[in-house]
Amino acid sequence: MRKTTDPIAQLMQEHNNALVQLKLLNRAVYSFSQDGYSSKYFKQIKAALKFIEEEVSVHNHKEEAALFPVLERYIEGPTRLMRSDHKKLRKGFTRLSTAINTVQSNRDSFSAIKRLRIVAKDVVQLFVNHIHKENYILFPLVQKFLSKEELREIAKKML
Repeated sequence: MRKTTDPIAQLMQEHNNALVQLKLLNRAVYSFSQDGYSSKYFKQIKAALKFIEEEVSVHNHKEEAALFPVLERYIEGPTRLMRSDHKKLRKGFTRLSTAINTVQSNRDSFSAIKRLRIVAKDVVQLFVNHIHKENYILFPLVQKFLSKEELREIAKKML
């Protein structure tokens, strides 16, 4: 039988990967807003968006389908807040995608680049705050309330 990993460690590692992408996105958007359109930075922005669209949606689904239902046997407030954050993040990612597409079709538009900077800053801030809440509030609660058996249950559901 396959050994299951620690689901909290896995989710935290995925948070670390997301933080790296957010840093790259932030840096590229900042350079963009300072220096104007650059294909190098635009590729980094598109790569960060691709990561968000592919990896983050899977990550959030793992939390909502595997982790939250088990934790909600004991406490619901924190998971309700995290679900609300996930919803805000999805809306932010959609705005980010739209802003990126606008810049792609209007490379010399100062207002399109400014809009991208504002949207990206909002999304990065929301996302970093969300990760902080999960890493330092939610996950310690999980480790306090859940048994090793419940953690194994979550790990299996996350596969």
